[in-house]
Amino acid sequence: MSELQQNKKCSDKVSGIRETVDVCVVGAGHAGCEAALACARMGLETVIFTVSVDSIALMPCNPNVGGSSKGHLVREVDALGGEMGKNIDKTFIQSKMLNTSKGPAVHSLRAQADKADYTREMRRVLENQEHLTIKQAEICELLWEDEEDGKKKITGVKTFTGAVYEAKAVVLCTGTYLKARCLCGEAITQTGPNGLMAANHLTDSLINLGIEIRRFKTGTPARMDKRSIDFSKMEEQFGDERVVPFSFSTDPETVQKEQISCWLTYTNERTHEIIRANLDRSPIYAGVIEGTGPRYCPSIEDKVVKFADKERHQVFIEPEGLHTNEMYVGGMSSSLPEDVQLAMYRTVPGLEHCKIVRNAYAIEYDCINPNQLYPTLAFKNIDGLFAAGQFNGSSGYEEAAAQGIIAGINAGRFVQQKEQITIDRSQGYIGVLIDDLVTKENFEPYRMMTSRAEYRLLLRQDNADLRLRRIGYEVGLVTKEQYEDLLDKEEKIQKEIERLHNTKIGANKKIQDFLEGHGSAPLKTAVSLAEIICRPELNYELIAEIDPERPPLRYDIAEQAEINIKYDGYIKRQLKQVEQFKKIEKKKIPKLIDYDDVPSLRIEARQKLKKYRPVSVGQASRISGVSPADISVLLIYLESYDYSRENSENSKNGIEE
Repeated sequence: MSELQQNKKCSDKVSGIRETVDVCVVGAGHAGCEAALACARMGLETVIFTVSVDSIALMPCNPNVGGSSKGHLVREVDALGGEMGKNIDKTFIQSKMLNTSKGPAVHSLRAQADKADYTREMRRVLENQEHLTIKQAEICELLWEDEEDGKKKITGVKTFTGAVYEAKAVVLCTGTYLKARCLCGEAITQTGPNGLMAANHLTDSLINLGIEIRRFKTGTPARMDKRSIDFSKMEEQFGDERVVPFSFSTDPETVQKEQISCWLTYTNERTHEIIRANLDRSPIYAGVIEGTGPRYCPSIEDKVVKFADKERHQVFIEPEGLHTNEMYVGGMSSSLPEDVQLAMYRTVPGLEHCKIVRNAYAIEYDCINPNQLYPTLAFKNIDGLFAAGQFNGSSGYEEAAAQGIIAGINAGRFVQQKEQITIDRSQGYIGVLIDDLVTKENFEPYRMMTSRAEYRLLLRQDNADLRLRRIGYEVGLVTKEQYEDLLDKEEKIQKEIERLHNTKIGANKKIQDFLEGHGSAPLKTAVSLAEIICRPELNYELIAEIDPERPPLRYDIAEQAEINIKYDGYIKRQLKQVEQFKKIEKKKIPKLIDYDDVPSLRIEARQKLKKYRPVSVGQASRISGVSPADISVLLIYLESYDYSRENSENSKNGIEE
């Protein structure tokens, strides 16, 4: 039977089951879990579909959460009322704060998870969430009807077995499962990650809806048997002595526990020779793979070819959990044949006698061009349809969770007929992530990086709750108790900053001895404690001995007081930049604008503006091909625009009129 016949058969199936819910979430990966929990916690009857209940919050690649910039995303998801931070706090086996030798803007948490425990614990949360139902089923079709304005409206979903679930909103979080195939050399299997069933029928329904589909690729390295590894030839990597939790709701004392070591080793010229000699057997270089892979997480083949001058590449050996001998070989993802994989891995110090438990593989899958979405993650031309995660052309668990909670919140608010929310670039890394996805041309899986955030000194991982907790409270995902704790925290931070500015110390012997003992210049006149903290060699903790009136404060409150004092000048400068950003961001573009009526727009700008339909002048200014001169022309045109032509559709899509 042909694939077309199979799809037709799926579409024609009728099971007799017909249920009505508020929201359907398709996919139970990291995006789907956050989306479903958000909707259910907002009081909406929600059903989450997965091809396998055992794959809920699966970690098919490295079982870790966080990392550079990604840790920021997890903290922001938590601040909004999401689950990822809480879940990793309960299931981590090693935790580290990265980049501590640099400023606080780039500090980022990273935790190695127990893979099985992470999945099990997230599933437990979903199973016990009120208003949420888990359903193992493959969605093969979206149901919709035409509206008078030419747009379409989602009315529900249909499973492969023919069951129909009527819904007011649908969130697509299909991850890497749509028409997925895994490649290991010449061996190709039509499966999703870890050999799980692929979702082969939904793509055609999406195309019928007019959705633009792309083909992307990602990959994963082999898993080794711990007993076959010689760790004496590797550098041991330890976790932090004092663990900082991801979630603002986690008691720091509960995460202080014994941690498991990770290990560092390196490839060498012999490794690279084997790879180069077998490139013709790699699906990537043999032209078998159609999809585009992630630039910032390349396979070992790509590294060897593109960085030919490098003599070695880092390889991290990381445990997959406490109750398994499987070890993850970070930095050596591959799609080379099994025999080549074994040969290349065995050239790495410590892996000379390694035994592969699971082969490395590449995976191809269908996803969408995210330019079809509003910043709310709603489809522009399909009412009630939202999308999140790798389905949107991004990579990573954290990017998926961040999109998932926003798509879930907005699907819920769509059902509630409330204004949808957006996080802009000055509010969070989530805003940067989504704005980049919906505004820029992304021809490869998108990965979050600190360098993408213009206002990263303001968007630190340590202050995510201060930035986003209010939004979480307003949409109903943060409790009143948590919100009151935030207000109390804000008040105490401000009081401590004022106290440090108002507390003066003189040039007496005790103070001078203290300063000399810490390699700091002596005082010539009285100064405030805030001025002392600003000295690079001193900090809030060190000056405790010359600050006898200091009140007992939680670590996070003291940390915020210190950062705000120490980086005050830089913070004020960025706040001024944000002020300018907000001005242009608040200038909304009417939904019904006809760019052909805007005189003096360059042809390229006109084409791009028609394609992206930006919601604000700020968003328009970030579209490739739209110049500052085009923005000036657009602003002049908007001054005389007749806004009475606009209808109430703006508010439906979270756009202020």
